[in-house]
Amino acid sequence: MKFKNWFLLILLFLFTGINAQIKNPVKFKFTVNDLGNNQYEAVLNATLESGWHIYSRDIPEDTGIPTEYIVSGKNIELIGKFQEVGKKHEEFSEAFGGKIIFYSNSAGFKQKFKLKDGTKPGEVIAEITYQTCDDRVCLAPNTLEFTQKITPKGVAEDAVAPTEAIKDTVKTTETVVENPIKSEVAVTETSKLDPKQLKIASIDFKKPLTDCGNKAVTASENYWMYLFLGFIGGLIALLTPCVFPMIPLTVSFFTKGSQNKAKGKRDALIYGFFILMIFVLLSVPFHLIDGIAGNIFNEISTSVWLNVVFFIIFIFFAGSFFGYYDISLPSSIANKSSKAEEAGGIIGIFFMALTLVIVSFSCTGPILGSLLGGSLSGSSHIPTLLTLALTGFGLAWAIIFGLLALFPQALQSLPKSGGWMNTVKVVLGFIELALALKFLSKADLVSKTFLIKRELFIGIWIVVGIGLALYLFGLIRFPHDDKKPKISLTRKVLGVLGIGFVIYLIQGLIPADRPKMQLLSGILPPLNVSYFHDEKDGILGMKPEHDFFNAIELAKKENKPILIDFTGYGCENCRKMEEFVWSEPDILPILQNDIVLASLYVDDKEELPEDQKTKIDLGEGQVKRVKTIGDRWSLFQQVNFNNNSQPHYVLITPDGKVINAPVSGYMPKEDFKKFLECGVNFYKKNQ
Repeated sequence: MKFKNWFLLILLFLFTGINAQIKNPVKFKFTVNDLGNNQYEAVLNATLESGWHIYSRDIPEDTGIPTEYIVSGKNIELIGKFQEVGKKHEEFSEAFGGKIIFYSNSAGFKQKFKLKDGTKPGEVIAEITYQTCDDRVCLAPNTLEFTQKITPKGVAEDAVAPTEAIKDTVKTTETVVENPIKSEVAVTETSKLDPKQLKIASIDFKKPLTDCGNKAVTASENYWMYLFLGFIGGLIALLTPCVFPMIPLTVSFFTKGSQNKAKGKRDALIYGFFILMIFVLLSVPFHLIDGIAGNIFNEISTSVWLNVVFFIIFIFFAGSFFGYYDISLPSSIANKSSKAEEAGGIIGIFFMALTLVIVSFSCTGPILGSLLGGSLSGSSHIPTLLTLALTGFGLAWAIIFGLLALFPQALQSLPKSGGWMNTVKVVLGFIELALALKFLSKADLVSKTFLIKRELFIGIWIVVGIGLALYLFGLIRFPHDDKKPKISLTRKVLGVLGIGFVIYLIQGLIPADRPKMQLLSGILPPLNVSYFHDEKDGILGMKPEHDFFNAIELAKKENKPILIDFTGYGCENCRKMEEFVWSEPDILPILQNDIVLASLYVDDKEELPEDQKTKIDLGEGQVKRVKTIGDRWSLFQQVNFNNNSQPHYVLITPDGKVINAPVSGYMPKEDFKKFLECGVNFYKKNQ
């Protein structure tokens, strides 16, 4: 028998020895409820570990794997369609370019049925096909079966003949199992075969040839980035007309208004601390909201209408920065806060800080709004990120006021107030316009109208960039600009940088084999939302092998190592790796020139030949079906590499030896590069 024809059976004999690397984030409980009047309900409840989710059957096409629940069996007649039970969550996926629908923590699936002949027992077979994912990886789609006998009341229990190909059934009324695989597996119709015929030559997947210290990288939020961005936002806000003129006045009040200079400096530092505290306190309500409704921010960030509202708000902010109107809190609030300053002492200092925050709102409001909008679209840990951003914002103010209080002579080095502050506001207005388009684009993607293509988005940003450059060179003016503005060297330099950014954007309008402008990844629409996208182009201009054995033959011919890419059509993290990591200029050449790429899709729905299909009885009423190409590669991954998550990357030699430690999940570019270079360099040195 040919090598490939024995492939599936080889896996089944090797199936023992699966260890803890196989992830089991879902537990199922199968019950059959008697509803009376010869009606029953087959209920399958799923309990998920924290951080994992299972997709709904209503997930849009070309995204994740929808959950399918099919009930059949002997003497069974279905009533209606199956129902999903639980709280659905909706979230926009940058990788899929659309909205995904899923369940977290728990989900339920119900199907009503009746016995065709109510005087005879029956047997229920419940089959579920599903996929589970977290923020880093997706597990291979899995198909499980559960069986249970049904004996109507008043009818003697009979020996119900099991359905063909199902050898054992569950005698209890309730089954609890963990997914996906147990260590001991009974293989159907294989015991007559000679095990010697099933060996795969000298292939040995067990031990890497070298160890470069590669380990799967745990994804984490870049918290420092949000703190840094908040800090930069605070520094920019200090340069606006609402805040900058108050710096010398406030610092002088503390350093000169007191006979005790040490006390004045101490009070100034307390003043800075209170400013920081006030900005941090602004984020507290978002933590309370998150505690009341855990997924509310995901729902907000993926809502079409709320994203349209954010778009309108940012346009409104831009108009304020351009000088057409001012945004301010009611004057009564500022008056009450200012009056409270008369209390003196620490309380008075607190209200002085609060008054500063309130009266500067017309300039800081749009910047704070931008931080809020960026946090809502940046992560699932929105309250934490918003707190960090506001902490950075307040920290910038606290440091400036504190340092100037300690070194008041530095006040003389500050530039004088003038028209340059209005220039700062107008530049911020152009930035707000650019950011507004991001929200409109997200609304377009979530609604799947796809009107704002990647090239159109870039084109609008080019127009905004040209407008900014023209303003900085004094060719266009806004209401608060001088009639004959003086174009300083700083404005000219910024204008040149603006032109440079426009040139950088123009490259995004030119079709290419790999994505460009990685600096804007996550801001621009996905690559597939493009006037030039074609599914036949492959991955980044490459056409990987989708059969492991074909990749082996090609690797022997070209004398290259093989990169096994366990992936999936519905794997969001796989798409993120391809677009944001594989496409990097120091990664892509390695993939194109130094390895043979074998992308094995664990969710490929193409059916196997009939002689390769089988069922594996896992015991406890759970049956694993192997009927598609995806089932085969999923089993191949689990048996040989003790892993069932995607993406999962393994470098092997043409004779099947693992070169270095495999890596899993979405990871930073440097970690993936280290993994590739370790394996490729080792292979080249040993040829």
